[in-house]
Amino acid sequence: MENVMNLYILRHAHAVDAAEDPERPLSARGRSQVRDLAVFLKRNNALVTREIWHSPLARSGETAGLLIKKLGIKAKLVETGGLQPEDDPQLLAQRLKARQQPLAIVGHDPQLSALVSLLVTGATEPSRFILKKCTIIALERTEGVWTVRWQLSPELLT
Repeated sequence: MENVMNLYILRHAHAVDAAEDPERPLSARGRSQVRDLAVFLKRNNALVTREIWHSPLARSGETAGLLIKKLGIKAKLVETGGLQPEDDPQLLAQRLKARQQPLAIVGHDPQLSALVSLLVTGATEPSRFILKKCTIIALERTEGVWTVRWQLSPELLT
């Protein structure tokens, strides 16, 4: 029997507009979203991982780093290729096939919605999931089949 693998997929939190800062770091609203999410996740022991992959974009790395800090967990931050908004989700899905340890991924849409759709339904389109900024979805793979455990959007935390 195959081990169960837990995967947490998080779209980055709200970022400043490119006109304000071309690097697009998290806004005050985005930092607040991550804090609220971390409080909920910590209280419910809902995110258990030792590694978080994030895209090279500032808003993704900042979301991942702040999440680790606020959760108070020891998780390795790994800047990972293939997590840009327009990257092919098929490539990331292939990398996840051999993975056994729990993993969190922080990235962007439309790539993440397509990835979740691909894992759960076998097709990237039409997208079956809406991942607003700072939305997290937990998936579980058992016997090679991905299922949705839960999904949480920031408006549910306020």
